[in-house]
Amino acid sequence: MKTRRFIVAGIIYVAILIAFWLGFRNSQIAVSIGSVFPRAFASFALLLAPLWFFGFGAGERLKVLSVTVKIGAASLLSISYFVFAAGTNVFSWRAMVIVIAYPVLVAAFLELPQLPREMTWRDAALLVIIAATYYLRWLQSAWPPELTVLPKLFLADVALYCFLAIRGLEGAGYCLVPSWTALKVGLREWLLFLPLALAVGEATGFIHFHADVPRIGHVAAAVVLTLLLIAIPEELFFRAILQNLLETRLGRTAALLIAAALFGLSHFNHGAVFNWRYVLLATIAGIFYGRAWRKNRQTFASIVTHTAVDVVWSLWFR
Repeated sequence: MKTRRFIVAGIIYVAILIAFWLGFRNSQIAVSIGSVFPRAFASFALLLAPLWFFGFGAGERLKVLSVTVKIGAASLLSISYFVFAAGTNVFSWRAMVIVIAYPVLVAAFLELPQLPREMTWRDAALLVIIAATYYLRWLQSAWPPELTVLPKLFLADVALYCFLAIRGLEGAGYCLVPSWTALKVGLREWLLFLPLALAVGEATGFIHFHADVPRIGHVAAAVVLTLLLIAIPEELFFRAILQNLLETRLGRTAALLIAAALFGLSHFNHGAVFNWRYVLLATIAGIFYGRAWRKNRQTFASIVTHTAVDVVWSLWFR
């Protein structure tokens, strides 16, 4: 059964990559980075792979490895940078050192010594470090500005590997295998959030309805892009890891509210100034994402809610 699951996951993964290649090879991003686009695409494929295959149980096979091997294996996340930059004028020795040392050091930070089930100061410190790395753009020297999604995926891979493979965090529920239960919970939370979002969005002037009728292909592309590049990495960080750890110290309700508030604050820089409207709506949305996740501790449920919210907003209310 597991072998069949991996085969199906691999086939879908290849199909996704083909669709991305066809969709982006003539895009503005491809034109702006020119001849390095194939390298950038290969780097993207390598960075997406851990997030994808861990969702189908790949992380279980790492449990038999020794501590030293698991920590050293974190350096393999840097391969994506070498594929992109090695032998080109964008290669940087500084960036190389960072992408190799960063995952190894943070993996060792969590593994040595082994941590209890409850959230510790090491967990909190690492979450802050990962968030600071992203928002302060400490990895901007590794990939050009046009490829901001690649540092995001790199850090998502680091968080995934450190907390799920190295730390062995329990109760994360990080699984991308679709289930009717998770789908129903995810859509239910989206439907509960929708009227509240419309009311608050209209009252604050954040949303602006436009009655377009997008093509089916456009909707499908929005769903796939949102799910892979936004919902999966963000639900991994804020629900499977952050809210999960907070529950071990603060309980379900406090963990839900704090994770939602931090998720909302993570949207502060969407604009030239502090975007309080975006922060407010994202915080409220985060409550429903958190509710979807904690119902059965299934990340797929919150991914469904997150994807539905963002797709509807981007197509009709942005």
